[in-house]
Amino acid sequence: MSILVVLLPSRERTADSKSERSDAAPEYSFVLSADGLAVARQGRATAQLLPKADSVVAWIGPTDVSWHRVTLPKAPAAKLRAALAGVLEEQLLDDEHSVHLAVAPDATSGAPGWVAAMHKQWLAGHLAVLEKAGAFVERVVPAVWPGDLAQGHFFTASDSADGSSAQTWVAFGDHDGVRCVRMAGTLIRDQLPVWSRQGVRWSASPAVAAQAERWLGAPVAVLSEAEHALQAVRSLWNLRQFDLAPRARGSRWLRNAWKRALTPAWRPIRIGALSLVALQLAGINLWAWHQRNEIEDKKLAMVNLLKASHPTIGTIVDAPLQMRRATDNLRAAAGRIGDTDLESALAMATLAWPDGQAPAQSLRFESNKLTLLVAGWNSDQVERFRSRLRSAGWSVESAEGRLTLARADASRSPL
Repeated sequence: MSILVVLLPSRERTADSKSERSDAAPEYSFVLSADGLAVARQGRATAQLLPKADSVVAWIGPTDVSWHRVTLPKAPAAKLRAALAGVLEEQLLDDEHSVHLAVAPDATSGAPGWVAAMHKQWLAGHLAVLEKAGAFVERVVPAVWPGDLAQGHFFTASDSADGSSAQTWVAFGDHDGVRCVRMAGTLIRDQLPVWSRQGVRWSASPAVAAQAERWLGAPVAVLSEAEHALQAVRSLWNLRQFDLAPRARGSRWLRNAWKRALTPAWRPIRIGALSLVALQLAGINLWAWHQRNEIEDKKLAMVNLLKASHPTIGTIVDAPLQMRRATDNLRAAAGRIGDTDLESALAMATLAWPDGQAPAQSLRFESNKLTLLVAGWNSDQVERFRSRLRSAGWSVESAEGRLTLARADASRSPL
C-alpha cells in the first residue's frame, strides 16, 4: 500500500512573514513510499500537485510540538479534551482554544501519560489546504516523541521564511520528554554527556552529520529528511485527535475501511478470510459433485428398473414417465381400476360428499379429471369437501357450481 508523507513546514512565528505569505499557495515537501520502508520518490509541490497514494500522513517537525506529562483525567471521550485543557492550564502559554492537544497511543485514564500540544490554527489550516486538494490526511505524526528508547536527531531549522538564518538543532526524546536545543550555546554542552550515557540512538541529516559526529565523538546514522519522516510514520502516534480527528462518511468511509483492510496489520485476517472462502468453495463443489453422482445413480437405477420391467420399450427418454405409461397400459389391459380412472374419482367423491346434500346434477370425466355440477353448496361445505380429498391426495377446483376432482400428482404430470 503506497504512502504519501507530507512534511508540514515549520510554523512562522513572525507577523511580517505571515502577512507576506498568507495569499500564496503553500508548497510542501513530500515523500512517496510503496511500502512505508523505502523512499520511492520525494520532492516539493503545492497541495494540488502532490502525487496520489493509498494513504496520506502529515509529519510535524520537532520544533512545532511541545510535550507534557500529566495524569490523564478520568473523563468520557467527548469531554476528555476539555479535561486535559484544565489539567494543562498552567503549562500552556497560549489560550486553550488556540492549542490542539493529543494523547499518547497507549494512554490510560487515571495513569501518567504524555500529551502533545501544538498550534491549532496552524495545523488545521494545513489540513484544510491538503484536504481541499484531495489529499485526505489520515494521520499526523511527530518527528520525535518521548519513550523508553532514547533517540536523538541532528537537523537544520530556520526561524525566518527565507531560511537565511538556518541553525543546527538536536531533538532528543526519552522517558523524560522531548527537548529541542540549538547546537550554538552552552546548554547543549551540558546535556550531551548526560544524554550519551543512556545508550541513545543518534541520527543526523546529511548536511550536519559531520558536525554531529564531531560533537559526539562517535559515528551517527545518516538519515535524510525523507528517511527520518518514514521512520516517524512507522510509529503508533497519531496527533489528529478530538476536534481535528478525521471525519469520514459515505464513500470516504468505505475507502478508508478498504485501505485499513489492506494494511500489514490485517494481513493475517485477509489470509484467514481467503482461506475460509477457498475451503467453502471447495466444500460446495465437492458436495455438488457428490449430489450429482447420487442423482446419476438414481437415474441409472430407474432406467435399469424400466428395462427389466418393460423390455419392449426401446429408446428411454424419461424413465419415470415411460414407466407410468407402460404400467397404466398393462393395468388397463388387465381390466383393473387405476388411481386416475372414473371409478376411483367417484369413490373418493362419495366418501367426501357432505351429509344431506343432493347428488350431483351432472358429471363429466375427461383427461383424468371428474367434473361435478352441484347446487346449493356454501363455501364451508366446498372447503370441507376439498380438505377431505386433499388429505387423500386429490385436488379440488371450484368454479360456478362445478367441482373438478383430479389426482394431485396426476394434475402435475404431463400425462
